[in-house]
Amino acid sequence: MQTEKRKGVAMLNDDTERLKEMVDAVRRTQDVTPEQLRALLDAPVGEAVEHLHAEARKVAQDAYGKVVFLRGLIELSSHCRNNCLYCGIRRDNVSLPRYRLNEETVLACCHRGYESGLRTFVLQGGEDPYFTDARLLPIVRRMRKEFPDCAITLSLGERSRESYQALFDAGANRYLLRHETADPSHYAYLHPAELSFEHRMQCLRFLREIGFQVGAGFMVGSPRQNVDTIYKDLQFVRSFRPEMFGIGPFVATKDTPFAHEPNGSVEVTLRLLSLVRLLHPHVLLPATTALGSLDPTGREKGILAGANVVMPNISPSEDRNLYRIYDGKLTGADDIRVYRNELRRRFEAIGYSLSDSRGDYQEPDQSYSLTTQPNIP
Repeated sequence: MQTEKRKGVAMLNDDTERLKEMVDAVRRTQDVTPEQLRALLDAPVGEAVEHLHAEARKVAQDAYGKVVFLRGLIELSSHCRNNCLYCGIRRDNVSLPRYRLNEETVLACCHRGYESGLRTFVLQGGEDPYFTDARLLPIVRRMRKEFPDCAITLSLGERSRESYQALFDAGANRYLLRHETADPSHYAYLHPAELSFEHRMQCLRFLREIGFQVGAGFMVGSPRQNVDTIYKDLQFVRSFRPEMFGIGPFVATKDTPFAHEPNGSVEVTLRLLSLVRLLHPHVLLPATTALGSLDPTGREKGILAGANVVMPNISPSEDRNLYRIYDGKLTGADDIRVYRNELRRRFEAIGYSLSDSRGDYQEPDQSYSLTTQPNIP
């Protein structure tokens, strides 16, 4: 019996060392094989997984220091022309009251955020046909005029190349457009027929060509996601090299076709955050609201897994619960000054400080170089 027990311990130790060696290889090569990915996702919670997170923290700190960058999130509109199967503000959700913010309200949100120390604003919304360029460009121009030292990020879905160019010329710096999945068949399962994987990728290329800092990302645990689709997502990170990359767990949401699907795993999300950090060391990587919505300490865990961005909500308090992209969405305190102090205390408790800067993407130095360069989808 004792001999069998010793053999079991030795095998466990061997497995742990093998997994830690995999982590070191991923960091060294900035690549991951399908076999390594499967092993690291299947590994039991323990020393090897902590080594994965620790290595990701080191890489993030080497690139940006031991800080968390803040972005003030303004949810512009809960109207959306699309009917994505996972999203609570999908077109067919007739039970959801809708709203739109006007220009004065958006600027008031920015002023409150600026006074509390925020230097990046994120204007996010559904694909609302109301917000034509004629209505949207004046808002961006005023934001740029009144906050010249701030970064302006937009997350307003698929638009024409001409619209993206006009928004860039008006003063927007960054654009977030989640690719959702790098597998075309998986993309088709998550979206209605009028949305295409090819067009989403074309929009991302347009944004890059125009000069935006570009953000992409995917949900962890979305229906029919598997190791193969995740592997494609990680290779997309390596090839497209987005400046920002958002990963959050899928959250099943009422009044959607996926309402009864299981939520994505917080644990798997944390492991993928670490892997993305190792594959793309200088990426700006949020500890997402969805992570904090499923786990009260999810954002702290995200930072400790290699993330370095948090996006406090500075939308009007009366509208936050109407931007119901998923159930149980974390909204934070109404007063951004109170919320910022709360975040400061929480992140100081794990050894991090809040940055007062815009938190721009930093180009990697020569120590970070790819050994291979996959084709861009």
